[in-house]
Amino acid sequence: MTSEEQELVMGLAIGLGEGPTRTLDEVLAHFGESDGGALALRLLRDAMERRDADDVEMALILHAAADASVEEFLEPLTELFPADWHRDHEDIVSMLGRLRSPRTVPTLALATHWVPERLDWDENRALAVKAIWALGAVSGPEAREVLEGLLDDENEIIRENALNQLARRGEL
Repeated sequence: MTSEEQELVMGLAIGLGEGPTRTLDEVLAHFGESDGGALALRLLRDAMERRDADDVEMALILHAAADASVEEFLEPLTELFPADWHRDHEDIVSMLGRLRSPRTVPTLALATHWVPERLDWDENRALAVKAIWALGAVSGPEAREVLEGLLDDENEIIRENALNQLARRGEL
């Protein structure tokens, strides 16, 4: 994406105290597209191929603005999550959490343990907590097993959140 295209997509984002400055229709017209989800997916795949962290962020902004389905993004998001060259790990976990699908469990389980270098400072383990809450919303034995395994984690925050999710699910 050019810097002008990035600026155009950024106009879809809601800033502190202000709404978007661009419409989805304006962005779609610029790219010659009619489907925001399809454009976001194309831009995401392109950004991944080029390992462009800024364009990953733009694709995710466009995805949100288009209110696109996460289901179509499952494969690229699970592939993208463990890459250390981007900054959107928490957004990816949040998106996967909205699916509430057993297919997200391996990536969410990884997110409970792996800390990207750029998040190493976070003693509250926000990424892991988001993943644990997402796991709590996934029905089935795979998610339950991951949550139960976290009850022995050395980190108290992780243990407590896993316990809370198991209790919320009625599985204690």
